[in-house]
Amino acid sequence: MIKKLIYVFILLTIVSCGASRNKRITQTKNRTNTTKNNSSNKVVVIVTDDKENEQKEAKEELEATSKVSATYSNVNSYIDSFKDVAKLNMKQYGIPASIILAQGILESGAGNGRLCKEANNHFGIKCHKEWNGPSITHDDDAAQECFRKYDDPSESYRDHSLFLTSRSRYNKLFELDKGDFKSWAKGLKAAGYATDPKYPSKLIGIIERYQLDKYDNEVLNRIENIKSDNEVKNNDISNNVSLYIIQKGDTLYSLSRKFNLSVEELKKINGLKDNSLSIGQKIRLK
Repeated sequence: MIKKLIYVFILLTIVSCGASRNKRITQTKNRTNTTKNNSSNKVVVIVTDDKENEQKEAKEELEATSKVSATYSNVNSYIDSFKDVAKLNMKQYGIPASIILAQGILESGAGNGRLCKEANNHFGIKCHKEWNGPSITHDDDAAQECFRKYDDPSESYRDHSLFLTSRSRYNKLFELDKGDFKSWAKGLKAAGYATDPKYPSKLIGIIERYQLDKYDNEVLNRIENIKSDNEVKNNDISNNVSLYIIQKGDTLYSLSRKFNLSVEELKKINGLKDNSLSIGQKIRLK
């Protein structure tokens, strides 16, 4: 009898240990699977310096619309090539030069897009029913859509201006301040120029990153070059001083970002005791 009890006890002990072992194995397996699943969904954050991050954002911003690669040097070269055309169109048609350039950069990938290279089409303007000129087919919203083709880039810039000025849905844009590029960027999206919900922020980002609004200010005569007091007194001294005319919404902080000067530098140059500004006030920039 005692032997039978001992045998049963040993048997129960073995079964209990086996169950416990299986439970530990199962728990370990589950933990392993959980770790594996978490690892597959892991988000890796790479910290970069501001300049590198800004360049990456600028590149992604351009690629998102134009689907081509563009670098800082590409964009700066593009601006140098077409800033005068944009300013001329602003004078003739009333569209801010900053908006014209930003759209050209965004739509053409700073000149690297196929439509730009093969058709001089910098703004992605499709043929539409009224177009009787040469054309090129290109995959866009649908396969092999018809796009306008130009002999020279300046024709594309002019056609872009005519496109906006000849369509009634863009009429409200021309009621805006020509120096208010942010409202223009939002107005273009509202009028249906692009379907991308981020289109306004992309235009604004390009304008601010490359300070394209300075061309608006030049056309609007909001920056004046005058002779300094020293030059007036001594003709041998040549020292031009730039003046900026304060517009609605300007602050010392926004001006410091726009002209790459600190708030304290602006205050010191202009002898300002506080941060208050008034519309029409002239601010020295150097």
